Amino acid sequence: MNVSRRTLLSMLGASAVAPALVPTSASALSLMDPFNVASAMDGGVVKLGDGIAYAGGPRSLLDVYSPQNPTGNAPVVMFIYGGAWKMGERWEYEFVGRALASRGFVTVIPDYRLVPEVAYPAFLYDCAAAAAWIEKNIGAYGGDKGKFFLAGHSAGAYNAVMLALDPAYMRDVGAGLRVSGVAGLAGPYDFYPFTFGEVQDAFGSAANPEGTQPVKIVTPEAPPMFLASGINDMIVKPVNTHNLSEKLREAGIAVDERYYESIGHMEIVTSLGAMMRWRAPVLEHMIGFFASLNALA
Repeated sequence: MNVSRRTLLSMLGASAVAPALVPTSASALSLMDPFNVASAMDGGVVKLGDGIAYAGGPRSLLDVYSPQNPTGNAPVVMFIYGGAWKMGERWEYEFVGRALASRGFVTVIPDYRLVPEVAYPAFLYDCAAAAAWIEKNIGAYGGDKGKFFLAGHSAGAYNAVMLALDPAYMRDVGAGLRVSGVAGLAGPYDFYPFTFGEVQDAFGSAANPEGTQPVKIVTPEAPPMFLASGINDMIVKPVNTHNLSEKLREAGIAVDERYYESIGHMEIVTSLGAMMRWRAPVLEHMIGFFASLNALA
């Protein structure tokens, strides 16, 4: 951990999720633009796919980034962005795709349908369908489907973790990929009852509300996980990372649990980019975790 356990435990009485999972205005989301300027992103990367359809519909598109000079079949990571399940675009996270590809990963960033068009579990099935596309096609882009990792931020971390914990989502769309490991950044994993509007909109109609919570569905078959939060995250509280980490350890699952001083909800993902990497070693720790699982062997 990068923060004392005493500091963390002092936060555990707070509500796990604040009234918004990301800034809710369109102008706030435009703050991602500076991270996607060419001079602010990692080099040595090629964008092999832009807007590839993985299913029908305008939101069923994905982008693919690859190391410029890959050696053999590269490990694959699918990064799922956040946005309270109601906003977000894959192009906003090009800096993440290029960061991960620069470290040797073929990186896939999908869009998925959002609230109010859909609610839980439709966005999970969309992400599973993107994984099914990866299984069938990623070899043509230099990726090794046998080394498949999931990563995500905020609501996207929730999506990634849920796909890893419940294989039914991928099985139902015909995907047989084995998830080698998961990296969840500032994810909401323990937020029932549904107190705030964004969460009610996305999950309020769920037939089994507690079954929507990652902390409730951990089994000994879960893959290893890297779970990280900024200690200053007032949107998705670090207690989410703590609680899921505890449940995974109880089930005998390896967990790399990290907390970063002076880092908030959005900073933990922007620190993956070349321009803001000085803020926290999130990318270094994530890649190290994947490497520990023989991703880069």
